[in-house]
Amino acid sequence: MPDRVIFYVVLILLTIGVVFSYSLTPYLMVRYGAGEFNFVLKQLIFAVMTLFIIWSISRLDSEVWMHKIGIGLFLIGFALMIAMNFLPASFVPEIGGASRWITIFGFSIAPVEFFKVGFIYFIAWSMSRKVEIDREHKFRTEFKIFFPYFFAYGIAVLFITVIQKDLGQSVVLGVALILLTYLAGSSGRFVLKIIGILLVAFVGLIVTFGHRVERIASWWEMAKGWLPEYVNRLIGHTTGEEPYQVQQALGAIHNGGFWGTGLGNGIFKYGFLSEVHTDFVLEGIAEEMGLFSIIVIFFLFMMLFQRILKVANRSQNRVYFLFNIGIALLIGATLLINTYGATALIPMKGIPVPFISYGGSSMFALAFAIGMVLMTSKEANREDQEKRLEEYETDPSSYMGANPQEHKQQQSYDDYHYEYQRRQAEYYEQYGYGGRDETNNYTENNSYGYHHHQDRDRREF
Repeated sequence: MPDRVIFYVVLILLTIGVVFSYSLTPYLMVRYGAGEFNFVLKQLIFAVMTLFIIWSISRLDSEVWMHKIGIGLFLIGFALMIAMNFLPASFVPEIGGASRWITIFGFSIAPVEFFKVGFIYFIAWSMSRKVEIDREHKFRTEFKIFFPYFFAYGIAVLFITVIQKDLGQSVVLGVALILLTYLAGSSGRFVLKIIGILLVAFVGLIVTFGHRVERIASWWEMAKGWLPEYVNRLIGHTTGEEPYQVQQALGAIHNGGFWGTGLGNGIFKYGFLSEVHTDFVLEGIAEEMGLFSIIVIFFLFMMLFQRILKVANRSQNRVYFLFNIGIALLIGATLLINTYGATALIPMKGIPVPFISYGGSSMFALAFAIGMVLMTSKEANREDQEKRLEEYETDPSSYMGANPQEHKQQQSYDDYHYEYQRRQAEYYEQYGYGGRDETNNYTENNSYGYHHHQDRDRREF
């Protein structure tokens, strides 16, 4: 049976997203001339389709479908990212200075969202086949082993960061790749050196694009407020305007306080936070429902993170183990980058909040990811049950089971059964009605005497 807690947590997060797709969008309804229920109905359809995808995939056989779905997402996502460069502008419109979506018949698809899930499966599948755990390798040896994976990552960065101008998604994939590299068997020294190399590469990607330099300068003006005064004097004067959206996001959080202004009573959603239903949805929720609601949402994400890691820990299949950890890292890194960016801890990146932000591409991609996790959870449960059965058959007296109270009741029954067998032996040996067979059980030589003394033994005991 799939892990129900994961499914229920995702259901709650989707419900939160649907509710606030209505509460936070009155200004957008007027701005785009949409109907009152336009956004909420679309988000409701996305949520229902997401649950259907999760439910459908979770019912499949992991040994048959896991590889097909994972590699399919990887190849199709990568092919669509390449095809975007050759499609006309009518199919790949520029939104916010970046071309990241393919628009067909009014529906927009972000191929990178599906590629991320496929890329994590590809890394997990390939590393489990070709990488052995040995943390004593020299750097040159480890570099030869892991170079193909980082080369594939470099190709992905070329399309995601350079062509689509989406550095945030590359950071998310980079975090997942580095941690999977360590869990697959690399040494800590190798991982630290790779982190250093990637940091230098990302600095190069930032300084070669003017809009990223401006964004860093803008973020620094905001971040200076967190530093002590003597540090600011040491650094000196810097030029750059404080990011308007982050200012408004912090204002929304401050206005909401701990308990919020009430559902539908926020004011920053009226044009002050232009992306309040997508990138800044948590800040919109914080204004209306308070900091308490954000604590609850983070608790739900922590529960989801913990349950996925639990499924990974119980998986005997190394591919499933690495994939599930990769999906947990994907969700966790996405949430943290969005939250840190909106609160000026890091430069803001246009990354949606998993399952809550308005939009279908991120939801559907994560639906495939969660469905595959639930598919593997069935295998983990089956392997766990087989392991417990082997332990019970090997040593029943030491088998604790899942519930200590059940074990105590079982132990009491075993003690009763042992004492009952011992008293039977005394009667049988005294009256000659039975003896032990080759399996050390008592047999009946006389049906009447056997049952007569059996009944008498029960009454006395």
